[in-house]
Amino acid sequence: MALTETTDTEIRGRRYGDPSPARGRMYGRLLGRKRDRGQTAIEFLGVTPLIILLAVALWQCALIGYTFSLAGNAADKAAHQGAITEGLRGQECRDAAKEHLPKAWRKSMKQTKCRSKSGMYTAEVKLQVPVLVPGVLNWKFPVTGNAAFPLEG
Repeated sequence: MALTETTDTEIRGRRYGDPSPARGRMYGRLLGRKRDRGQTAIEFLGVTPLIILLAVALWQCALIGYTFSLAGNAADKAAHQGAITEGLRGQECRDAAKEHLPKAWRKSMKQTKCRSKSGMYTAEVKLQVPVLVPGVLNWKFPVTGNAAFPLEG
């Protein structure tokens, strides 16, 4: 490569028609790309199990939250039914709790406590949290929902 120099400003440059020094580097980059072919697919396959694991964890968190919601709603309906019923309040309370649960969670209902105390009728519903698929397998720890209504009649 032929360089031209000026004596007073020390500016360097190439003459017209001289080959670019970057040209050799570009050719090397193109060769490197051919060697990296398929790398994205391999990286995606490596990350796919992590994506699946994250999706499973999020689904399980959603099931835990939904079970809390169902337990609270079942306790609310049970306490309300027990408060307005004359006679067999305890049985009506338990039946109302079971009636307001989806089929998969009915099997996991551990216990329902219904009682009247100082003018209030309280209900406590305990459900087990399903593991990934409701109605198939449950975790051992229960989720509790509580509610109270004033006694009527």
